[in-house]
Amino acid sequence: MYGLIWRIMPGPWVSKLIMTIGLIVGVAGLLWFVVFPEISPHMPFNDGAVSTAPGGEEIPVPGGVPGDEGD
Repeated sequence: MYGLIWRIMPGPWVSKLIMTIGLIVGVAGLLWFVVFPEISPHMPFNDGAVSTAPGGEEIPVPGGVPGDEGD
């Protein structure tokens, strides 16, 4: 696949390299600023929270890890 993309790009290898870097930066930017923010609310790791009491001890979260009753 990558060989096919490299072969269909016009110009010598220097211009192909510059276009490839631009293509990679463009895809990464599209993912970073458009795709990831759109799917972020649907990801399961956004459901957790860590809380601490004023003294620094942990507050047990309902539905947390079984067997962790907050000694």
